[in-house]
Amino acid sequence: MIHLQNLYLRREERTILDGINLHMRKGEQWAILGRNGSGKTTLLEMLTGYMFPTSGSVDVLGNRFGSCDVREVRKKIGYISQSLIEKLTLADTVWEVVATGEYAFLRFYQEIDDEVKSKARAMLDNVGIGHLADQPLGTLSQGERKKALLARSLMSQPELLILDEPCAGLDLYEREKFLRELNRLGSQDMMSVYVTHHIEEIIPLFTHVALIHEGKIAASGPKHEVLTGETLSKAYDLPIEVEWSHDRPWIRVALQGASL
Repeated sequence: MIHLQNLYLRREERTILDGINLHMRKGEQWAILGRNGSGKTTLLEMLTGYMFPTSGSVDVLGNRFGSCDVREVRKKIGYISQSLIEKLTLADTVWEVVATGEYAFLRFYQEIDDEVKSKARAMLDNVGIGHLADQPLGTLSQGERKKALLARSLMSQPELLILDEPCAGLDLYEREKFLRELNRLGSQDMMSVYVTHHIEEIIPLFTHVALIHEGKIAASGPKHEVLTGETLSKAYDLPIEVEWSHDRPWIRVALQGASL
């Protein structure tokens, strides 16, 4: 479904992506990890066609970017990010914000079909916040806003769902509620690509992990093979230990007598 081949991105003297090769196949659910500045968000910009590489090829859902209408491909992609929340109008009701996902609008300026209204409310029920449908988006908590974005992203029944640090800014309770809903929705026939700094957010839904380090793929593959203490220690330059509980990884830093 996604094939990235020999991707390079250079800006003046800086190499941001350095020979990325990554293949994500139907039935796989991916998480992307890496330190700040490693190239994670840049990679998402490539997947959504908002940025193009200096060299290399990007194939998404059977379409090669540069040889297709990227706008049509985006209709098959659901997207959740903090930058998207910042572009929405907080005075709009929650159901209306969700309904814009049907057409990839940011706001409606015309009458909305009753069928789309009903669908938006059903999506809100599906993620557990149907009771908030008629409230302004600005009155919702951060966790509730993220769930509203999740409902919005599902309006067009996407083949690919991209989540860029969706739990950023959430407390532990709100984070776990969001991840529980995401895990529950994992039975739908779509691929998820989830970018995060936090390894403990890799819930059972995710089957594969790509670890990016300084613009390169440090490791990629089934999550139990990638998320090892040895691999993570090299990528983060820290002595890291990994434990698994209920198919979810948890880490700790082994200080070995040193102080940070």
